Amino acid sequence: MREANVSEWFYEFKWNDKPLVPISSTNVFRIPELTPDRNGDYQCIAHHNSSEENRRSNRATLSVSAAAPRPVVTVSPSWLTPGASGTLTCGGGPHPTAGWRFYWYRADLISLDPSDMHTAEFSYELLPGSDGGTEQNSFVIRGLTESAGYACRAGRGDPVFYTKYSEKKWVWPVDSYSSVSLTVRPDSVQHFYHDLIRLTCEGNPAKWRLWRFTEYGVRVLECESQERITSFTWTFINLRSGVVWCESGSEISNAVNITTVDTYADVLLESPVHPVTGGQSVTLSCSWDGRNLDSSSSFYKNGELLQSDVRGKLEISAVSKSDEGFYKCEHSGDFSPESWMSVKLTPAAPPSTSPVPLVVGLVGGFTLILLLSLLLLCWCRSCDFLSEWELVSFWSHQCLLSHLLMSAVVYIISHMVALQL
Repeated sequence: MREANVSEWFYEFKWNDKPLVPISSTNVFRIPELTPDRNGDYQCIAHHNSSEENRRSNRATLSVSAAAPRPVVTVSPSWLTPGASGTLTCGGGPHPTAGWRFYWYRADLISLDPSDMHTAEFSYELLPGSDGGTEQNSFVIRGLTESAGYACRAGRGDPVFYTKYSEKKWVWPVDSYSSVSLTVRPDSVQHFYHDLIRLTCEGNPAKWRLWRFTEYGVRVLECESQERITSFTWTFINLRSGVVWCESGSEISNAVNITTVDTYADVLLESPVHPVTGGQSVTLSCSWDGRNLDSSSSFYKNGELLQSDVRGKLEISAVSKSDEGFYKCEHSGDFSPESWMSVKLTPAAPPSTSPVPLVVGLVGGFTLILLLSLLLLCWCRSCDFLSEWELVSFWSHQCLLSHLLMSAVVYIISHMVALQL
């Protein structure tokens, strides 16, 4: 149509000989989204506005391949000690034998609304060693020191056709000796959904982040203060169930589980958030309608009935490792959710380092050496008066005394080493 006045023509677009849109003066048709159901033959027809002249284009065949399924990334392990390594695996569709290469990314936080908890926005940065993709669908990340999200995608062809990014998976390096802690008030795993709950992060002076892992994904809340403070408290109403932990710089607290039940008509078990120290006492309570029960309730551990109590309480006077497990309570046929109660044992006392055994051993050893030395000296002074036979006998005794002397020295050294261990 280059040789004609475009304004004199009207255009019709057909797909498999069926009209796509009404005839108009627009000579461009755009397909909003290419999908396999758009496959077929396309043709345009130009109609002159003052004559019956028509001009037809050649047919163009469009073939759209089905999009590769979105990959799924997994991380093993999710919780590890700082500096350890983890393995990412990219699965769920693209396979190495089909010519796919795999690209590995770290998800970095780029957007966060400090006024409310919400799903954060992230950018994706290729991990070192992943620029050209990897043939294998697994990738080892080393020297992890801070919590981060990881994702993968697959690509093949030239130019490269990429799948969508996988959903993010999270890795949390946890130091068992971390100075960062999380406090939950009230101190219970389970809460009513409409109750007020306070979460406090404490530890090193730094900017604080509160992380939550729920069925809706990972959510982050950052403290509003721009200064380095030793603690910060968030107050929630309508908090959803999930795993919660604090982050301060490169340190994170141990994660705690929080379970919320929807209405006060539900039964709730009050149990401690953090592990209970062995030997201490603990009380589990059953609540209903927003208050502790003063009527009979039954308590279960790992699905088996433990006891029924008219006060709605289960008291354990001296907790041991055998008390660890899943607990729930029942009232009038209604059951609370299960909660895990963990028990930590106090480390054994170190062996005594009293200096008394060391002093006794040293004094005894040196006394023995002194006596043997004096005896050897006395014999040496009488050497000039010995006959040849007596001289041979003397040197035999001297060798024996030397052996005893060395034995005494070895005894002292071994005794000192044993005491140090």
